[in-house]
Amino acid sequence: MDLGICGKTALVCASSKGLGRGCAEALAEAGVHLILNARGAEALEATAQGIRDRFGVTVVTVAADVTTEEGRAQVLAAAEGVDILVTNAGGPPPGIWSDWTRDDFIRALDANMLTPIALMKALLPGMIAKGWGRVVNITSQSVKAPIPQLGLSNSARAGLTGYVGGTSRQVAPYGVTINNLLPGIHDTDRAVALDGGVVKAEGITMEEARAKRAAGIPARRYGTAAEFGAACAFLCSQQAGFIVGQNILLDGGATNATL
Repeated sequence: MDLGICGKTALVCASSKGLGRGCAEALAEAGVHLILNARGAEALEATAQGIRDRFGVTVVTVAADVTTEEGRAQVLAAAEGVDILVTNAGGPPPGIWSDWTRDDFIRALDANMLTPIALMKALLPGMIAKGWGRVVNITSQSVKAPIPQLGLSNSARAGLTGYVGGTSRQVAPYGVTINNLLPGIHDTDRAVALDGGVVKAEGITMEEARAKRAAGIPARRYGTAAEFGAACAFLCSQQAGFIVGQNILLDGGATNATL
């Protein structure tokens, strides 16, 4: 399928690896030029060069912490006038309700709610002026079914979901769509970190921890960054213009819900 976005430009956050990289590669395959952001310059440059070599698109990199005002300013300076925004940030650490302080919540909100909102506020006016734009926020399956040990993530991402619910319907008349992708467990560094916690807590091997988690997924496997990226690219396509304000699960069926 021709996604109809060849020649457009996208900002993809946290895109040096994992789901962000999967999204960047899928967009590049569709002919989209990229501004890639991540904190680690070395990994970011390696990813950017790999995409240039494979797909022949222009790739600009901005190594900065987008959750800070200074880092966000650097990213937005490079991303002025983009057609597509993909927001993404690593999830807060797991724990239990008694572990988390106010500062922990502020950090989670900054990374997983307030930063995506700030990026949208900065870039939506340009999309509206052109009469076309796409925003995809990478959130979590915990928006649909909260995960007890991920209370910081549950809270911050639910807040972002509420913001998108209203904002997406305000900008839709101008040809701009905002949607959220809700990943379950994918084979990324985040999964390794979470599985590592299970290994430590239960005294089992990493292979056993992965097998135990996969057994609870109807698809009986972890997702891949490539298939996640393909879903993101479709939401950014011309064909997805009638999809507005949706929260789309990519979790192998792990969230057992009718709606």
